[in-house]
Amino acid sequence: MNQAGYDVIALGLGGMGSAAAFELARRGQRVLGLEQFALGHDRGSSHGQTRIIRQAYFEHPDYVPLLRRAYERWYELEQLQGQHLFTECGGLNIGLPEGELIAGVRRSAAEHRLPVEELSASELRRRFPQFQFDDCYVGVLERNAGFLYVEQCVLAHAAAASAAGADLRPEEPALAWEIDGQGVIVTTKQQQYRAARLVVTAGSWAGAMLRDLGLPLTVRRKVLLWYGTSSDVRFRRNVFPIYMAETPGGFYYGFPLLDGHGHKVARHDGGDVVTDPLTVNRTVTPADAADCRQFLTAHLPAVSGPLRDSRVCLYTLTPDSHFIIDVHPKYPQVALAAGFSGHGFKFASVVGEILADLADHGRTELPIGMFRLNRFAARGLT
Repeated sequence: MNQAGYDVIALGLGGMGSAAAFELARRGQRVLGLEQFALGHDRGSSHGQTRIIRQAYFEHPDYVPLLRRAYERWYELEQLQGQHLFTECGGLNIGLPEGELIAGVRRSAAEHRLPVEELSASELRRRFPQFQFDDCYVGVLERNAGFLYVEQCVLAHAAAASAAGADLRPEEPALAWEIDGQGVIVTTKQQQYRAARLVVTAGSWAGAMLRDLGLPLTVRRKVLLWYGTSSDVRFRRNVFPIYMAETPGGFYYGFPLLDGHGHKVARHDGGDVVTDPLTVNRTVTPADAADCRQFLTAHLPAVSGPLRDSRVCLYTLTPDSHFIIDVHPKYPQVALAAGFSGHGFKFASVVGEILADLADHGRTELPIGMFRLNRFAARGLT
């Protein structure tokens, strides 16, 4: 048993856990962070060069206040660490006018008075001739959108946590945790650690780490692809935005071309169900890439080059695709965050703050009502 004692132990140091460790340490807490892989690893959900960040949130308007706070915290982290982590390049939403994407973006923009620009199909083709969409489609352009450098963000939060005094231990997986009196004991392969409180941010392993809650989580295998283009200059970020496109064949998203890897594109919906995140197949096959290639052929024909790179990552989905952020219903000394459903990384900077609030006080002033666990019990999902 480690007798030094900690105020808080954080299980998992990916996007959310590294941010929570930083926020707790900067508040003067004695923090132990445990991660089963190396920091900034490529085995979970926080890797693959970039992640989209945006404010006109089609998923629900209630996310927007948290996004505004997340933007502030990303800029603060850049300043603290002296690193460029966040690039604004505009975000283009493309879909049918009555579709979930366009209707949702319009709703959030209207409710929160966000500056967006409506584009007809002809205006979309004129402004962004790289795209080929017929007259059934429309676009909504958000100027404040962009992308985060995902691995660098994780490593920046981890470095800031260490600088604030956190004890981070990569490649030391937690095997189990238990409540001991008013505190917790966490067992790893190396030893046991004691702390007053626990924060669980285990990503695709959250179901196993929180087995007693029976969380309704599904893990899916997702593929990220980088293709060559016929004209790289047409995909630079000064002329080409991040985009999301909802089509009858699927929901796709992509990024400006940043380096020699090519144009990054992926499909947001679909994906094979994963039974064990440790043994997921990480080899990308032609079949994995077929639907994205079809999308590019139909709608981005200048992305016609060979597949230059690929990655496999994991989505951990809830039934309603909204997050889980709460305290454990039986153990108030345990705060948890899970089920970020493929759209959570942009919130990591503010989720770290929320988790620190929950660990410190059992509550937060930030709006997380829609992420509480009790919504599943009310629907009979646990």
